[in-house]
Amino acid sequence: MLKNHRKPVSLSFSSTDLPIYSFVETAATLYRKDQERFHLLLNEPGLYDRNPEINPTIPLAGPPRLLWLEISPYRVVMTMQGNGKLSYRHFWEQGMYGLSRYWLSGESANEVGQMRLRNFTRSLILTGYSQPEHLRIEYELWCERLHLGQYILSLDIHH
Repeated sequence: MLKNHRKPVSLSFSSTDLPIYSFVETAATLYRKDQERFHLLLNEPGLYDRNPEINPTIPLAGPPRLLWLEISPYRVVMTMQGNGKLSYRHFWEQGMYGLSRYWLSGESANEVGQMRLRNFTRSLILTGYSQPEHLRIEYELWCERLHLGQYILSLDIHH
């Protein structure tokens, strides 16, 4: 039986119709909640930003981001927090409209905004029955009636 284990993971996010791609390799802690539900907790390394006018050779790392995934064969919830400026939560369920919610923070505590989008999960595939091995979510993102693109989230858990 799986308890709490550190595992190397690969997480990618891409758009099929926009030039968007992100890839992270890191370690994560995998928790078994029950027979079919797992939680995966990982620290995404800070994003790098480089200002070529100041110094083109030294990238500046932002703060790491905490990603928490609640995984089952039927639904996935992904929450990102700890960035300071941006947090989000996505809810995906096969063949259903879910909610993607973003929280944006400004320089002061009074500058907090929230954005709610809908997503339609076209495909949710989880492989690995006793231990999750691969997760692939294909979904569309919508703002009211405006289609904001098609996306793929792919997670590999290396055992």
